[in-house]
Amino acid sequence: MRFALTLQTLVGAVTVSALAVPRSIEKRLTHIDLKQFGSFPTISPEQAHAEAEPITSIFGDGPQYTGGKSNNHHGPAVAEEQAVSPAGTTGTIGTLATCDRNNPNIRFEWRNYSADDRKAFVNAIKCLMDKPSSGNFQGAQSRYEDLVSVHQQLTPNIHQRAVFLPWHRYYVSVFESLMREECGFDRAMPWWDETLDAGKFAQSDIFTDAYFGPLPAKTSDGQGTCIESGTFANTTLHVGPGSGFQDHCLSRAVDESLTGTVTASFVQDCNSRTSYDDMRGCQELGPHAYGHNGIGAVMAEVQASPGDPVFHLHHLFVDHSFRIWQNADASRTTTINGCADANNPCTPITMDYVLTSNGLRPDTTIANVMDTLGGYLCYRYDY
Repeated sequence: MRFALTLQTLVGAVTVSALAVPRSIEKRLTHIDLKQFGSFPTISPEQAHAEAEPITSIFGDGPQYTGGKSNNHHGPAVAEEQAVSPAGTTGTIGTLATCDRNNPNIRFEWRNYSADDRKAFVNAIKCLMDKPSSGNFQGAQSRYEDLVSVHQQLTPNIHQRAVFLPWHRYYVSVFESLMREECGFDRAMPWWDETLDAGKFAQSDIFTDAYFGPLPAKTSDGQGTCIESGTFANTTLHVGPGSGFQDHCLSRAVDESLTGTVTASFVQDCNSRTSYDDMRGCQELGPHAYGHNGIGAVMAEVQASPGDPVFHLHHLFVDHSFRIWQNADASRTTTINGCADANNPCTPITMDYVLTSNGLRPDTTIANVMDTLGGYLCYRYDY
């Protein structure tokens, strides 16, 4: 998919412009106005800390996996693949599979993920981008954009309410199943510990031409930069911005003052909450939101942010924070609280709440995804 380097109008009066760089580089970067993307709502780290509760346990996914780098290890017969079958439509509830809790699939932090597995991962995403859309999802022009469209259409129901964390856990499993079943991805899944790169996201080798392409800074006049190198170079997105369907480039605009807030202490302050919904609200408006806004441009746009494939690494980080919170108390895999809707008074959420991907994969319930070793899912993180 190519993005023209000519001047053009996106979303009303928003204009894309080209900017020359030194002749030694001999290329032109295309910039894009960021106003069309908006941003995720946030709370401050100071507010999260002021409302933190006493910590009574150590957060982690232990015992720490000691098998070294990923080396293609993804455990026994993968329950995630078995549980989310390619058949089914909206209203079909995915069935449980068997998970060996002592030998689940391991999700490896990017630094522990082998170079070969990294390439296989980004190539599987590119494979989905190169496949035609099923034709069942508005605006989508590739199989990957089927995923983006689902998120766009469901945004009002999956953000700033209790379902946020279990739905995105389910969504990442749908993404994984598409890569495995339609693009032959047969490696472990990675995750990205963003706290290790707080304030220096752009220095991570995630953002190199070998993998996700560069992470350029927001320009002095408030523009983002179209990504023109790396695996996803010159990608045109057709879903978004917002609820629209305007062609626009895959762009980024890092603000390291925002990524600098995605710290282990911020995650821990949120995870100190003993109430699920208090923790969820803090994580959603805290490290989750700052990660999106810090990368900027497409990633800062709530509805169609999966258009940037780094979305999935980010949400694997968010899911890691969720899982280690659950690990502190076994009851956190069997109970949930909070609002299922925006009514006043709201409808309380329950474990029977149905998670949907609008037919992309079978529906399931919150109960099926709350325990990542419960059979519908079968994974843990390497730490």
